[in-house]
Amino acid sequence: MALKSFIEVHPDSHFPIQNLPYGVFKPEPASPARPGVAIGDYVLDLSVVASAGLFDGPVLKNNSDSFLQHDLNKFLALGRPAWKEARATLQKLLSATEPALRDNAALRQKALVPLSKVEMLVPISIGDYTDFFSSMHHAKNCGTIFRFTFPLRIMDGLHLLLSLEQTSFDQGQGHPAGNSPPYFGPSLKLDFELEMAAVVGPGNELGKPVDVNEAADHIFGLVLMNDWSARDIQAWEYVPLGPFLGKSFGTTVSPWIVTLDALEPFACDAPKQNPPPLPYLAEKISKNYDISLEVQIKPAGQENSSVVTRSNFNHLYWTLTQQLAHHTINGCNLRPGDLLGTGTISGPEPESYGCLLELTWNGQKPLSLNGTTRKFLEDGDEVIFSGYSKGNGYNVGFGACSGKIIPPP
Repeated sequence: MALKSFIEVHPDSHFPIQNLPYGVFKPEPASPARPGVAIGDYVLDLSVVASAGLFDGPVLKNNSDSFLQHDLNKFLALGRPAWKEARATLQKLLSATEPALRDNAALRQKALVPLSKVEMLVPISIGDYTDFFSSMHHAKNCGTIFRFTFPLRIMDGLHLLLSLEQTSFDQGQGHPAGNSPPYFGPSLKLDFELEMAAVVGPGNELGKPVDVNEAADHIFGLVLMNDWSARDIQAWEYVPLGPFLGKSFGTTVSPWIVTLDALEPFACDAPKQNPPPLPYLAEKISKNYDISLEVQIKPAGQENSSVVTRSNFNHLYWTLTQQLAHHTINGCNLRPGDLLGTGTISGPEPESYGCLLELTWNGQKPLSLNGTTRKFLEDGDEVIFSGYSKGNGYNVGFGACSGKIIPPP
């Protein structure tokens, strides 16, 4: 029988009992932050569940204080046995046949908070963030636009340190015109990048790489991610040292982390890799996930948004586990809460390209959006990502990842 909750969940909801993504929220503006899971139109307050002694399994019984924290890092560090136990406990607690929460009106009143009333926060304290380059289609398109060849044996990445909730300025240096000094000012080619990111669970000791076939045990789940890019600034910085100010001004993530356990029914074969990867990246089972992805742009001053791309996570050439193994092969230590971005997720068709650089072919082919056009983003534009996997009568989704461009003061 299909798992069903006593909480009514609309068939189109991203948050059925089959999902139960983790986030951190405030029920009131003055309230302390606390972990929760989404179920339908509610957030289940895990601090209330923990305080009621309902995490009573062998792993979490003595570690339920991980749900009394202001972020999810302590829970992430506990590893897959704790994650599986928590998922089983919460699915049982929320099921239609379990009376512990269903029939306890006082506990329900405390534990279930309407989504419409909460403030969502970045759910993890991020120590390090790396952005990979894992899409073959994106690499080929960029190579065509900029006239270079991207070798498929290389899994490129950019290691960054940045805040994910910030007001900052997309300004820096750009290519000089003729003999003039380099341009300095706001970006004239501001872009989005359709990405997802893996949230690291248990890390690894410094000097001890993670085996690619054990890497999944170090990944808690996925979020949607928009890794904003200032293409003109990025192009000026890229040779010889790589991007800096063109990438570091802002990154947006969705507030809900969907676990790999929730995504397991949607696992699919990863693309065949040719040439074969080096031995340290050779996997016994190489898999991606069937996650439909969509990007909408709401132009400044308009009421309606336009869909500009539809892609899928399964277009990635390098897998999540290969990315994590590659990151640690030189002994680099990962820690709970670290974030590994996939890089832009582009598909093979123009309507599946994952950024404006590709969609407009570096500004040569402007997009038409509700009567206006865009080569790149402008002040006041809003960009909305969404993603979900389609099950039998339910969705496992990520909610929305949105950001709006505001001019500097």
